[in-house]
Formats: sequence, C-alpha cells, structure tokens
Amino acid sequence: MTSFAKMTISGQIRFALIGCGHIAERHAKHLAQIEGARLDFCFDSNAERSLKLSEDFKASSTSSLDELLNMDFDVAIIATPNASHCDIAAQCVKSGKHVLIEKPMDIDSTKAERLIELAREEGRKLFVVKQNRYNPPVSRLKALIDKGELGKIHSLSLHCFWNRNEAYYSQSAWRGTKALDGGSLFTQFSHFIDILYYLFGKVSESTGYIKRCREGDYLEFEDNAAFSFVTEEGVPGTLSYSTTSFDKNMEGSLTILAERCSVKVGGRYLNSIEYVSGLEDEFKDLEYSRPANDYGYYEGSMSNHDKVIMNLIANLKGEEEIMTSGEDGLEVVKMIEQFYASAVELK
Repeated sequence: MTSFAKMTISGQIRFALIGCGHIAERHAKHLAQIEGARLDFCFDSNAERSLKLSEDFKASSTSSLDELLNMDFDVAIIATPNASHCDIAAQCVKSGKHVLIEKPMDIDSTKAERLIELAREEGRKLFVVKQNRYNPPVSRLKALIDKGELGKIHSLSLHCFWNRNEAYYSQSAWRGTKALDGGSLFTQFSHFIDILYYLFGKVSESTGYIKRCREGDYLEFEDNAAFSFVTEEGVPGTLSYSTTSFDKNMEGSLTILAERCSVKVGGRYLNSIEYVSGLEDEFKDLEYSRPANDYGYYEGSMSNHDKVIMNLIANLKGEEEIMTSGEDGLEVVKMIEQFYASAVELK
C-alpha cells in the first residue's frame, strides 16, 4: 500500500465534508465521536442541506466549493455523486488538502489514475472508503489467506441480493443514471468487488450477463447480473447480484472452497460465518459484527466508517499504513469496468 507523502500531522485533524447527503451524516456522526478529529466545514450545492448538517454538528457551512477550498482544514471527505468524485478530489488536492473518497473512487479509471498521479506530484494522500475490509470475518480470512493457511484455493462464489426500489432511486436525481451513478456494481456492490480484490487479487478474465428487470424511467442500468471469472492466480469464480430482492436485502456472501477449508461468509453484508468445515478453531470467538447502515427504508453495508477515519488519522500521524489507498480504489474501478465490458445485456 502506498501512502504517498511522508509528512505527518500532529494535533487535531480538521475535516470538511463535500456533499451532505445520507452518507455524509454518517461521517459527521463519527467525526463528532472520534478523538483527534474535528468537523470544521460542510459544503453542498444545495445550500439548505449543507446548512442543516453544519448546524447539527456545529460546523461552518458554505455553498461555494471555491470558498471552501480556501478555508484552513486538513482533509476533504468526498461524498458527492459517483462520477464527480475524482474531479472534486483533484481540486482539493491542488488546494493542498488530503482526501477521503467515498466508494466508488469514481466510475472512470482514467480519472482515478490521473488523480493518483496528481496526489503524488502535490504530496497529498488519498484514502478510499472500503469499510467492509474491517468486518471481523473478512479480517480473519485476510490473515489466514496471507499466511497460506487455507492451502490452494479451488473456487470462489460471491452472491449479493439486495433491494433498491423506486423510492430509493427517486430520492436523488443522480441515482439510477448511467452518467452519474454508473451502475449497480459501482453504487451497491463495489464493496464486494473490493473484497474480491482485497483477498484474491485481480481478475484476469470474465464473462457474464446483465439485465434490467424493473420497468420505469428511474433506472437506466441493470438490476440483475450473473458473471463467471478467473483470478490472475487461476482461481475460477462466480458473481451474482441483484437489487430486486423482494422487500428487503437478502444476502451478501462469499463462499470459498479450498484445500484445507470450506467457508461461507454470509449474512446480508459479509458479516457472519454461515458455514465452516476445516480450520473451525480459526473462526471461533470472532468480534461481533456491527449492524448495517440504516437509512430508514433501505440498508447499506456494515457501519465501519469510524475505523476508516481512525486509520486515516493514524496514517496522517505516521502511526499506520493506509488501509485502502488510491491504488486500491483504482483497481476496484478497473475490475468493475472489466466486468461490464465482458457483459452481454439481455433484453
């Protein structure tokens, strides 16, 4: 993992939120509770939304990005529509700020590559939100795989069956659009692609089918898909996902068949061990997995944003490596582009 700049920051880390929707409120709540962090500024093109969040968390508000970037703070958290992430992050980097980007890093790997190079040139650090890496079952698997404890990996299977209805997509004008949202793999399931990359590396080839089953002009891309793939290490795998699970999220799981162990990390958010045969002792006494992010009528992934922020603070203080770097975020975008490029769209 690359941490770019070598400088460290002492004292309290000052943050600004760019984009003040649901996920920004999650960041603000954690910043209010984490020692060494302080939310100083909020910006949103919707001045009313920015003002409300700033008042709720005792920060300053602005409806001008240029004005915000002239303010004195250390880290910009980018929580805007997917396609704007790297463009806004680049402005922040040029103004001397470090950046934490919500998932996905972007929907265009070319922009992500340019941002990484710009951060190197400017001596700024890039962090990307991939909080499922902190899920206890995922952390345990990562340690076991890195030590070779599972032996040869025979096959992988990812299943992600969630519910995102018309009310969800209608909540914000950018949701469900090809130009700003990008697709279900970018918005809903990039965390699962990240776990695939985190545990097993890149994918060398893929083939699959995508289909939009729901009717209505609120969605411009697929809501169901099935892929086969092969990792660069030669492991075959499958990926199936949907946003049409009836009424609520059903499952988010990873099944691994290996030489010394068969294991399924499941629940709805990769948050529990559903099956293990072989190496059973390695999965005993796991830390309790946190509940999902609850947005009222739908749920997101595990609520580990505090751990993401604490890693950022520790890195800026020279105490830890970056858990999810810009390069990591870039590779996930590339993998999603690769899946989509290999897909046949069913009518």
